[in-house]
Amino acid sequence: MNDLENHTSENFEELLNQSLITLRSGEIVKGTIINVTDTEVSVNLGYKSDGIITKTELSNDPNINPKDEFKIGDEIDVYILRVNDGEGIVELSKKRVDAQKGWDMIQKSFEEGTALKGKVIEVVNGGVIVMSNEVRVFIPASLMGPRYIQDLNQFLGEVIEYKIIELDKRRRKIVGDHKQISLKEREKKKEEVLSTLEVGQKVKGIISNLTDFGAFVDLGGIDGLVHVSQISWKKIKKPGDVLKIGQEVEVIVTEINKENNKISLSMKKNEDNPWEKVVEKYPVDSVIKGKIVRMAPFGAFVELEEGVDGLIHISQIANKHVVKPEDELKIGEIVEVKVLDIDIDKKKISLSKKQVEQSAFEEE
Repeated sequence: MNDLENHTSENFEELLNQSLITLRSGEIVKGTIINVTDTEVSVNLGYKSDGIITKTELSNDPNINPKDEFKIGDEIDVYILRVNDGEGIVELSKKRVDAQKGWDMIQKSFEEGTALKGKVIEVVNGGVIVMSNEVRVFIPASLMGPRYIQDLNQFLGEVIEYKIIELDKRRRKIVGDHKQISLKEREKKKEEVLSTLEVGQKVKGIISNLTDFGAFVDLGGIDGLVHVSQISWKKIKKPGDVLKIGQEVEVIVTEINKENNKISLSMKKNEDNPWEKVVEKYPVDSVIKGKIVRMAPFGAFVELEEGVDGLIHISQIANKHVVKPEDELKIGEIVEVKVLDIDIDKKKISLSKKQVEQSAFEEE
């Protein structure tokens, strides 16, 4: 009876071994996922031992979460790294299978000039690394957009479209270009924006560049210019003093030139206009105080409040002949002046220091 049992057991083991596949390092085989954890994936290969794919062999993306990408019951192709019958371990890799397919895809894209999609997984010196089918592609910072991008970290985790411009399989060097795609997308958006913008419309945008004469605002496909005189009702020497690149601002469209693709903008709000109450605050013939802020050959400018200046003409500075305003006044000096005239349309206020002094003399 024991001989029969031993014979039956041996036959069963032999039949079982015959039903199992043979695995060799370097092969690509199919398997079924039987378990997924935060650090590895277990795969049934039809072998006497299950295979293990560690997180580092799942993908070149360091941020991958196995539970997000793999499900029990999924069938996948895997690469045999090592078969250790003694320990009953079969080490597998999925990223090597994907990388092989990825290189073929990238080669074809490079030859045909077609676009690819990939996830930005890392910011490196001079650019970013994009992952496409487990193949790392370098895109220089200069080719990430139509203009210089100060902070490339904004692209981390994003899926972007790009074209291959350099491929060296022997050195495993691939260079991509996202700028070409960005320019096409921007051109399309520019047409859409131009077709919807109207003079007087309030829109939001991002400061894209600053110059001495104004700030350029990206309206989502086309840039508009806010001249330095239109940034604020207050006097501004340089746009960079009050604005910074990347800042979101609300602007008003003041002019649209579709032939030259030029848009003029303003950040001035009517409710903040200090000139709205000038007549009420500084009536003609009233005596007020102000600070000398600028000199000119024809007179001195007096700041009455931020955004509101008046002019003391050289003939109204003193009760004597004045050759140069600097002879009688100095920058920063607080002076008492009389309001002679107000022109709201031209935003001009005429002032006199001489008449204040005359009145004081007559009272004495």
